[in-house]
Amino acid sequence: MKPLGSSRARAPSPYPFVRILAGACCAILASNAIAAPPAKTPPTAQAANATTAVVKRPRIAKTQVAWRKSLLQLERPAEGCYASSFPRVEWRPIACGEAPKYPMPPARGIAKHFVVGGGGSNDFAANPTGHISAVEGTFPSISGGLTESGPIGNSGANIANTYTLQINTNQFTSSACAGSPNPDCKGWEQFVYENNNVSHRAFIQYWLIRFNTTCPAGGWQQFSFSGDPDIYCFQSTSTASLPAAVPVGDFGTLSMGAAVTSSSDQVTVTAGANAVTRVGVNAVAAAAGWTDAEFNVFGDGGNSSGGGQAGFGANSTMVVKTTVHNGTRNAPACQAESFTGETNNLTLVGMNPIPTQAAPAIEFTQSNIAGTPAACVTADGVGDTHLNTFGGLLYDFQASGDFVLAETGKDFVVQARQVSGAPTWPNATVNKAVATRMGDTRVAVCAEPARIAVDGDGRDLGDGQVLSLPSGVDIQRVGDVYVIIDQKGNSLRAAINGTHIDATVGLGRWPTEVHGLLANGKGKVSQIEARDGTMFSSPFAFDDLYHRFGDSWRVSPRESLLSACGDPGETGLPKRPFYSKDLDPQLARHARAVCMEQGVKDRNLLEACTLDVAVIGKDEAAKVFVNLRKPIAVGRVLPPRGDKDDYGKPGGDKAP
Repeated sequence: MKPLGSSRARAPSPYPFVRILAGACCAILASNAIAAPPAKTPPTAQAANATTAVVKRPRIAKTQVAWRKSLLQLERPAEGCYASSFPRVEWRPIACGEAPKYPMPPARGIAKHFVVGGGGSNDFAANPTGHISAVEGTFPSISGGLTESGPIGNSGANIANTYTLQINTNQFTSSACAGSPNPDCKGWEQFVYENNNVSHRAFIQYWLIRFNTTCPAGGWQQFSFSGDPDIYCFQSTSTASLPAAVPVGDFGTLSMGAAVTSSSDQVTVTAGANAVTRVGVNAVAAAAGWTDAEFNVFGDGGNSSGGGQAGFGANSTMVVKTTVHNGTRNAPACQAESFTGETNNLTLVGMNPIPTQAAPAIEFTQSNIAGTPAACVTADGVGDTHLNTFGGLLYDFQASGDFVLAETGKDFVVQARQVSGAPTWPNATVNKAVATRMGDTRVAVCAEPARIAVDGDGRDLGDGQVLSLPSGVDIQRVGDVYVIIDQKGNSLRAAINGTHIDATVGLGRWPTEVHGLLANGKGKVSQIEARDGTMFSSPFAFDDLYHRFGDSWRVSPRESLLSACGDPGETGLPKRPFYSKDLDPQLARHARAVCMEQGVKDRNLLEACTLDVAVIGKDEAAKVFVNLRKPIAVGRVLPPRGDKDDYGKPGGDKAP
């Protein structure tokens, strides 16, 4: 294999970058932009000498945004290192720096949650259909006064603005594993920008995962985790350095790109008015196997136990955007997964991804300010009892008993116990307990008295503590909120509010097949599906909702996960739909005013909030609706047959 620092010329890439400027917190985005076709390669670009300039007469950009976009549309230079400065749209050759001597290790083993990175489901990756040819990572929004420090490599001292930006591929079948005795050997590739008080450089690091024999010649180095007999092989390209380091407070001006073809790979970093790019050989054949892309900020690697950590200061929040190109305009799937061993000390928070803009990307928020843990998609069961499905349908379900909220198969199930408000509110229910099964691990959260049980046994968990189970399931308690999350990113958030529980269910992949009260049918968002596959569309007939649909999702004692919370009590149905107009007018006015003061504006959420404040009898019941996502559709419930009142009179199934 040819050494990675070689200057042998490479053919220009047929996959130039396109920078698409768009942004919305936690959004899966679909694109209307297509990369410009490559221009014919001038004879000078085919020269064997990598120091030959690729563009003889550069364009002049009017803005830095236009300049960065134009750079990513340039033909790929020959193998080597290049730089550019605003406003000239060109890559000029520069001397390459020494290749890093320490690795950025891959993730391994069971990852610990409530950080970003380190493997498992601790980050979000974009997963488009087919193979990825190019990726761009940006930070559309960062908090003011952002600070960070971390160690360099294996050093112990924390130094300000020490971090790496990484675009990581998934692990894939690679022809470079041909010499391995391990049939499960995989290729892996990292595109890295390393920033510290010594270096501010971009490079590519190639990996052979569990090669398990002497590493190949041609610059490959051996690496093993402490106590692990597996042999890994890695090598790095030489580096292209920016003129100066980039403090984390300047992340808003920073962009990172990666691209692969069958002949060469490229990493590009722009910061303010400066940009560098490193073009390397195709050492692990990533173009044939890249299907998932992870972009984020992490520690500066080198730690044999799994990498360093980027430690951000208090009140740090940033939005991360990963744009992918695979030859289509389709939005990528969201996958909760991380491939690198390095971490940062933030947590994924915020709303679930919603397809609202035109760009092939995922966006999400990470922060060390407490908030609702993020998932690729979430659904809620709140108050008395309002269900907001994964697809965005808001409807009331007031039956009492134990029910399946969501299930994606035998490895992830969530159940809830709804208890009637009789005799005061006989047509309303609230959640008194929720439980989940993640693989073979069962966790129940009970409201009265407040407690949790793991596999049937009560467990004590202090405020701010995390209970890590051998199965890889982690449980975190913050005040009266419990978060349970598995290695696939599936989660249950249970907020105990005195006598009832508000539940949020998160999925680690979206779209995916899911069933239960919080799932939609396979058709419109206004549809729900019974266990036998029968579809029901809004407005729902009372008997259909509470018998054919609701009864199908009742939990039998044999399949119950809720036994640790005691006997389920009486099961039953409401006599009719229950709305705020059924309240005493004075009580309704007070409850509505409380909700409006809290900032609840959407009229459908305001209706649900008004009912909850009145029925639960506490003004605090309004708080859950402040950040609840606006429904896409509303499920109306028709009165029972023979009921001459106008309960549930249909007003259309689309939310305003």
